[in-house]
Amino acid sequence: MSVPEGRLRELLKRGLAGDASAYRAFLEALSGNLRAFLRKRLSRLPDEVEDLVQESLLAVHNQRHTYDAAQPLTAWVYAIARYKLVDFLRRRSREDLLNDPLDDEIDLLAGSDDEAAEARRDLAKLLGSLPDRQRLPIVHVKIEGLSVADTARCTGLSESAVKVGIHRGLRALAARMRGES
Repeated sequence: MSVPEGRLRELLKRGLAGDASAYRAFLEALSGNLRAFLRKRLSRLPDEVEDLVQESLLAVHNQRHTYDAAQPLTAWVYAIARYKLVDFLRRRSREDLLNDPLDDEIDLLAGSDDEAAEARRDLAKLLGSLPDRQRLPIVHVKIEGLSVADTARCTGLSESAVKVGIHRGLRALAARMRGES
């Protein structure tokens, strides 16, 4: 059963003021809301819901000082849960790529290493034609699989600049591949 926003806010407010039992009640009530939220989004992966509920609760706990009481609590909590869900799906897709069964892919084994090397050279040439503010975000996020936040930290760009760089860079690459540039 979902606990209403007002009740969650009151429990969190009391918990932040030092009432340990209210904070414990907040986390318990919130876990039910998160469980329902994540179950809807992971209907095909029900075994993963509990882990994500726990990760989300831990993130809420660790980031409780960032909550702005003027904003809706559930929107803030669900944003955190969405980030955890996206991280999980990203990790899972990487693992799935690494664990693809090769039995069904005999053609993959028959392919030549020259084709892969040629594709890497073509990609490097295309990416090399972009300015750093577009090339680096594409390499880090789209090729290496880093998050936007991690890419921002390692490049010194803001998160929005990373997103813009990816968008503009991919658009420029597509235009070059179509022969427009």
